[in-house]
Amino acid sequence: MNFFQRQQDVRKSSRRLVVLFVVAVITLVVVVDLIAFFLLGLSEQSAATIMNMMIGLSLFLVVAIGLTSFFRTLVLKNGGGGRVAQSLGGMLVEENTTDPRLRRLRNVVEEMAIASGTPVPEVYVLPNEQGINAFAAGFTPADAAVAVTHGALERLNRDELQGVIAHEFSHVVNGDMRLNIRLMGVLFGILGLAVVGRILLHIRGEKNPLPLIGLVLMIVGYIGVFFGRLIKAAVSRQREYLADASAVQYTRQTEGLVGALKKIGGLPEGAKLRNKRSEDVSHMLFGEGFANWFATHPPLERRIRTLDPTFDPAQLAQLTTAWQAQAPNGMHEDEVLGLTPPTERPLPPRNAPMPVRPEDVVASVGTAAVPRSAEHQRAGSILAAIPAPVLDRARHPDAVLPLVLGLLMARDPQARTAHQIIASRFGAAVANAAGQEAQALASLHPVLRLPLAELAFPVLRRRPRQEQDAVLACIHALAQTDGVLDLHEYCLSRLLHRELYESVHRTSPWGRRRAGRQAINQAAATLFAVLAETGRPGQAEDAYRAGLAQVVPGQPLPFAPVPPVLLENVWPALDGLDGPEKQYLVAGMVTVIGHDGVMTVSEIELLRTVCALIHCPLPPLADARPEQVAS
Repeated sequence: MNFFQRQQDVRKSSRRLVVLFVVAVITLVVVVDLIAFFLLGLSEQSAATIMNMMIGLSLFLVVAIGLTSFFRTLVLKNGGGGRVAQSLGGMLVEENTTDPRLRRLRNVVEEMAIASGTPVPEVYVLPNEQGINAFAAGFTPADAAVAVTHGALERLNRDELQGVIAHEFSHVVNGDMRLNIRLMGVLFGILGLAVVGRILLHIRGEKNPLPLIGLVLMIVGYIGVFFGRLIKAAVSRQREYLADASAVQYTRQTEGLVGALKKIGGLPEGAKLRNKRSEDVSHMLFGEGFANWFATHPPLERRIRTLDPTFDPAQLAQLTTAWQAQAPNGMHEDEVLGLTPPTERPLPPRNAPMPVRPEDVVASVGTAAVPRSAEHQRAGSILAAIPAPVLDRARHPDAVLPLVLGLLMARDPQARTAHQIIASRFGAAVANAAGQEAQALASLHPVLRLPLAELAFPVLRRRPRQEQDAVLACIHALAQTDGVLDLHEYCLSRLLHRELYESVHRTSPWGRRRAGRQAINQAAATLFAVLAETGRPGQAEDAYRAGLAQVVPGQPLPFAPVPPVLLENVWPALDGLDGPEKQYLVAGMVTVIGHDGVMTVSEIELLRTVCALIHCPLPPLADARPEQVAS
């Protein structure tokens, strides 16, 4: 299943969740009404009295459930993935940590973010959980957090940890996190009946029916737990198969993921979570966090067999016996198996042409399935190629702002307008530091620019809210200043602005508006015109028309060169496209940029940035091995 189809399926799951929620609420209201009818002796009342009581009680229940769900979802949405991790006792893993286990975890997460073309999420560890488990939470990829248990950190080797993290990243890329947050809000609303009932139960007074109603609500609220688990099972189970499959695409091997699942099955702790709030996130977890009637995950043995058809369930008993004598140690296994971080490999020449086919690029969106090279290895080599001092500054809270602003100015370090924009918001010292960074980063390889920006992003988003607002204003001003930034800088600045905005506001800066067909066609034409002029100006019109034919065939939209700043008008319409329409759009962009059948490394990175802007994450396409580069 490709990324675009998966996006459609997530939307269907969201609609399915709404239907299930409505059915559950109606059922609960009917049950409460029936119980109240008999307990309150309404059979002796007039029809009008009965009707008024039933309508009033039903409205109260619907409003109570609806408002509870709404506010719970709002709190989770505004808190981001970090709030969910913290609610389970999660501890943030700093970007510049030197602890070997935590450093290994952060490296794996950063490699996977580069491999999947998504922002680097916050990373948490659940220190009190000995079971092997993990989850990803957040409302958008820009405010995502990935959390792993202490047991996963201790017991899994690097390949197995990669498999688990890749599984969680598939939820990030496919849009499952937003559905998970909504599911948490919906279920809390249903369970909220029990909370309301507990309050009413303690209201005293003569001939006061509220305690009796409270008892009814408590009973029905816990009946709601039944419906909650039923909804979780209905929504979640199939997604776990898809996440396992996506994890294999990201890592290009099954051994790591299978090894992690076998350790869950062979160790006494399994995937269990002890935290009382683990029920809230059971549908998010990598493994079944605790036993219940309605499992949110497929059976463990079935998941393993799907990945490894040769698996014999008897192996789990053998592993259990072996690990009773000595539990596995992930770091020790790394040493024995020689599992080390990917090393730096030579980067491809900046202007080396690489053969490209639109269908191959489209198939790569939202995946890392490249036949000749494992994407996580490629991402690891990219991470290793970033100079250590630059990487340190990207991970340091006091150095990250000048670094990011300098990265946006790197192609024109002497741009006076950009210096003035920065100085007006942060002062001359920051502007000067950004100018120095721009000069230092001017020679940075194009393949490293987008990953460096994404690595700096999680540090930037934890700055004080007032500073984040100033950064948003500054980046927006830089993007809109014609003549200061070329197309590469414009798109990178727009991407950083969008990600930071989504992190702060939990929504896209241009909203979720659905544009009309004419506006969509004009937006695509503007984007293709800018891309065509950037590639090979002499062939710009031919490239423009070839790309346009992919998206709006037969539409007489004349070609006219436009500056990058006019792209400000295209993002709302293009980002609001449905999955299949975005698929055609990406194919059209590839056709424009690679009109002659090849693309340079710089053009590939531009394409990745534009795809990220419209939420179509594209993994690195430029291989670091010279022999893979077309001559």
